[in-house]
Formats: sequence, C-alpha cells, structure tokens
Amino acid sequence: MNIGALRLSSPVLAASGTFGYGVEFAHLVDLNRLGGFVVKGLSREPMAGAPAPRICETPSGMLNAVGLQNIGVRAFVAEKLPQLRKFQTAIIANVFGYTVEDYLAVLRVLEQAEGLAACELNVSCPNTEQGGILFGSDPGQVAAVVSAARRVTRRPLWVKLSPNVTDIAVIARAAEQAGADALTVANTYVAMSVDIHTRKSRLGRLTGGLSGPAIKPITLRLVYETSQAVRIPVIGLGGIESPADVLEYMICGATAVQVGTANFVDPGSSGRIATGLEGLCRESNILRISDLIATLGSDSA
Repeated sequence: MNIGALRLSSPVLAASGTFGYGVEFAHLVDLNRLGGFVVKGLSREPMAGAPAPRICETPSGMLNAVGLQNIGVRAFVAEKLPQLRKFQTAIIANVFGYTVEDYLAVLRVLEQAEGLAACELNVSCPNTEQGGILFGSDPGQVAAVVSAARRVTRRPLWVKLSPNVTDIAVIARAAEQAGADALTVANTYVAMSVDIHTRKSRLGRLTGGLSGPAIKPITLRLVYETSQAVRIPVIGLGGIESPADVLEYMICGATAVQVGTANFVDPGSSGRIATGLEGLCRESNILRISDLIATLGSDSA
C-alpha cells in the first residue's frame, strides 16, 4: 500500500494519542504487523497536559481532554526514537504548535533525526498569534502552516484535519495546494459530558474530543467528501473496531486508516485488525485491497 511515495506493508496504522510513543505497546502488539503508527503529538517544549479527569466514557465512544501532554521533541528524538528504529514499520511523528514557528521548531529537530517515515501536522490547535483562531478551521491558516512546513522538511507531510468545520473540502484543498502529501481525516469532535449531581463537566476541562464508534458514520462522510475534493491520499480515522470498518473507509475513498479509541479498549486492537483484514480479504475474494479505494456506488462488486 502506498501513501504517496511512502510504501506501507499494511493499510492499518495506529493513531496519534492512542498508542503512546509506540515502545509502550511493543510487548502487546507485533509492531511489524502494522503499516505504521503515529506517535503522540510532539511540541517544541515538554507539556504537562490538562487537569484530571482526562477521559470519560460516552455512549458508543469516549471523550478525552489529555491536553497534548508530551515529553517534547528533543527528548523524543534522544530517548524514544532510538528504540523505535529496530522495528520494520513506518514511524510517523505527529507535530503541533500554537504559532507557525512552533511547528517549524519541532520539524527542524525531527529533520535532523533518522528513522522517521513521515510527519503529520495536527492543525486542530488555536493560533495564539491570530487571536486563538484554530489553524484547521480557516483555509488561509492551514495553507500558511502547511506551506511553511513544506519548506523545512524533506519527509512526506501529512495534515490531520479537524472535523469541526463547515466545509472540510475547502480546508482539504488548501492543504493540498500548500504542499501536503496526504490528509488524515479526521481529528476528534468537540463535545461535552455533564454530571447531573455535581453540575460539572465529567472532564477536568469543560469540553473534550469525542471519538469511538459513535463518530464513524460522520467521519465516513468526511472521508468521502475529502477524497472527492483532492487528488492526494486520504487516511481515514474514526471509530474503527474491525476489519470490515477498514473496508468501509477504503470504499469511501481512504487509502489507509488509523485505529484510535479501540486501542484504549484493547491495546492489541491495531494488530488484531491488521491481521483480520488479511483474512477478510481472502474470504471476500479481494485480490488487491487497493482496488477497493473510492469504489462507493460502483458496479464492480
């Protein structure tokens, strides 16, 4: 499976924020069975994250407000990346910031490191230089950060889009035109959960990001709309729990997928889905899984 110039052994990857830095899962999952994994978001300096509680269960899903806790890009390169190089799978660094320069500072450190297959920009952060407007909610802001990132990294550049927008196709085209090599669709949905007894949020913050099976039908639509709007690969992410879910995303236009919330339920989910996908393809007489991409409504079934 190819994501642009990047060759993957499987279309199944583990999503950022659900798989630590990868090394924590090595005793639970055969990482070499995955197409790759995206490490948790990296910032230019370490971040402590949000106050507890950070996660709460919702019907068919969960809310999280982790607050992008991480050890910082320099510690990742020095402490985690050397351990990851021994695995034969694609390692993708997720990058975030609150100014364009924040993103570039992280990318410059990663650019000097060996062992990374690609970088994924999380554009669901507020741009503090522009009054807190989310990078990912404005096509101009997306274009600015992607074009700046494109100038400083030689690696494939993925952009993880926010679903909390009016028209994701407009944002997707802006990222593509600015130099993105692929788009990850999508991040979590802004949502709330309230305790009726305390009349407070069940999270340490007022809102969090909704993920899990509940969002899959909505995100399938976003993947379809995005794949119709751009020519670069789309990576689907949202509520994937089974090999059949992977095929649904591919039929709607995804070239690959990322497994997220399922890793919280079962840390071996990504590996199980990757292995199960091979069996499902055999049972369904699918000789080349890439032939399924963007076949929604076709007569080839």
